[in-house]
Amino acid sequence: MRLRRKSAFIAITGALAAGAGGLASASVPVAAQATATAAKEATVFIHPGVLHVGEAMSGPPTTAACEAAFQVACYEPAQVQQAYNLAPLYSDGINGAGTTIVIVDSFGSPTIQSDLNTFDQTFGFPAPPSFKIIQPAGAVPPFDPTNSGMVSWAAETTLDVEYAHTIAPDANILLVETPVSETEGVTGFPQIVQAEEYVINHHLGDVISQSFSATEQTFPSPLSVELLRGAYLDAFLNHVTVLASSGDSGAANVGLDQQTYYTYPTTNWPTSDPLVTGVGATQLHLDANGNHTSPDTAWNDTYSVATNQFIYGDNGPNPLASGGGKSVIFSRPSYQDPFKNVVGNSRGTPDISMSGACNGAVDVYQSFPGEPAGWYPTCGTSEATPLFAGIVALADQVAHHPLGLINPALYYMSEKDMPGIVPVTSGNNTVTFTQNDQEYTVQGFSAQTGYSMVTGVGTVNGADFVPELASLARWW
Repeated sequence: MRLRRKSAFIAITGALAAGAGGLASASVPVAAQATATAAKEATVFIHPGVLHVGEAMSGPPTTAACEAAFQVACYEPAQVQQAYNLAPLYSDGINGAGTTIVIVDSFGSPTIQSDLNTFDQTFGFPAPPSFKIIQPAGAVPPFDPTNSGMVSWAAETTLDVEYAHTIAPDANILLVETPVSETEGVTGFPQIVQAEEYVINHHLGDVISQSFSATEQTFPSPLSVELLRGAYLDAFLNHVTVLASSGDSGAANVGLDQQTYYTYPTTNWPTSDPLVTGVGATQLHLDANGNHTSPDTAWNDTYSVATNQFIYGDNGPNPLASGGGKSVIFSRPSYQDPFKNVVGNSRGTPDISMSGACNGAVDVYQSFPGEPAGWYPTCGTSEATPLFAGIVALADQVAHHPLGLINPALYYMSEKDMPGIVPVTSGNNTVTFTQNDQEYTVQGFSAQTGYSMVTGVGTVNGADFVPELASLARWW
């Protein structure tokens, strides 16, 4: 049995090299040298997936308060911990101790350390054993509260740090800030590659959380993506897990102008990279104590008038759903072979899902200039990704080493109906919007048992999932 699994691992890596973007010809030095060439080809915008619901509040709102005032639910950290059945792990001392979660964001936030302190004091969490900020790709420019991009990235940073810490409260946090978001060329990605390679080559972290993406169709060619994959190959070779959010526009995604949507199904990179674990979003249905009142569903707030009012200030519909679909750049990796009837010959995304619905947002504290200080219900796949980074950190602690690429294990767990994987069988990521005075509907994908291109293999029951994933690390 062990030999069969080891052979499967060899087949996985071979298929990745041969059929998933030309990994056999990629190398870290080539990728690093090629960034200047890639930068001349096109302008591609990296966008964080953070979404604020409503306005700043003086204290963290309860679920009942949000439902009464805004007609949407919001959740505190203890409810999220309960939703994923983490108490048995915490009682056994499984809390992320000895692991490091790496969070990568452009610009960062000038108040993140004090904001996390306020968050921890409010909810009774310990401070991380270590919280460091580095800028290995160059110094970040001074924070400009009139720069909407910087403000958006600060909000993203705050969400990422606070909710990775929520799941793995004793994990170290390394915040990696990069100095650009929108520049000529493949925007910001060369600096992200440089920063992540520094982290990986200096063995600074176990799991990397990326809550940003760019629509595949905005890249000029598959080669331009291949030239930016050095960090992911590096992570694969050094057994570092890399996560990325699947996007917040459902089956549609934003075009180069950052204002209009594609009118046909698309997906995002780096979520679509076979060496990255794509994280989609579900909607939790919880009571005040975090107990499920009904099973999780695929996140889709597109047709929710209340949610559209808080995000967009209109009745909608606007695209507000978990991203997912078939890659136009990468072919199906062998770990998705059990679900080739779903993905066909393409890499399908996402791989797994966590909470991200705006009707079910989480309470985040921020105080950076540019927005009023206070508590914001916040949502999106940018929430789901750091949540899952925390889950991976718990599994790293159990395994006593970083797990590296976990995708083969995720699909094995799903195929074998292991109890740590919780199927999500309801919902879809079809979205509707008006553009150029015409209404469009982009038909997405429906959640289902097994695998779907809206929630991946499903979501997790942490008490089962963490030890299962850690044990499978022996085979993959």
